[in-house]
Amino acid sequence: MDTLRAVAATPASRRVLVLDGTPGPWLPPGFDVVPQCAGGLDERLADAFAHCDGPALLIGMDTPQVTPELLTVDFTDCDARFGPAEDGGFWALGLARPDPGLLRGVPMSTPTTGAVQRDRLLGAGLRVRDLPSLRDVDTAADARAVAALAPHGCFAARLARCTAAVTGRDA
Repeated sequence: MDTLRAVAATPASRRVLVLDGTPGPWLPPGFDVVPQCAGGLDERLADAFAHCDGPALLIGMDTPQVTPELLTVDFTDCDARFGPAEDGGFWALGLARPDPGLLRGVPMSTPTTGAVQRDRLLGAGLRVRDLPSLRDVDTAADARAVAALAPHGCFAARLARCTAAVTGRDA
């Protein structure tokens, strides 16, 4: 929910949610929903860019600490924006001219995913500008660290409720 709210607060001309499932009342207004395709993560990310006809910034849902300011990017002096993740992946990828082929075949969920993806962009002759490095949520330790970065968000509140349910203490 935090990520969707951050995206909704950006000055984007179009907001697309690629979803495996059916949207519910949790979805803020103003999003186009497209079904997620089958295949590996590289294919699903490539397909997300295939739905874009102009500059696009793709982010996942595992960085609830993002802000509208982080997501408000332009491509004035570059062709791509790249947001590295602390675990070696990436949390954001923006392309001035979306090209799904730039993602297909990149090995996902490895400690070198981000480096391989960034090298792919550079190898295609793109001018790349980096976004800040962020920690994404892959483990319980990541969840606690990210919740501490955004303690007033929905993610932190949900984590506190889950922790309380497991430990038997009030959140």
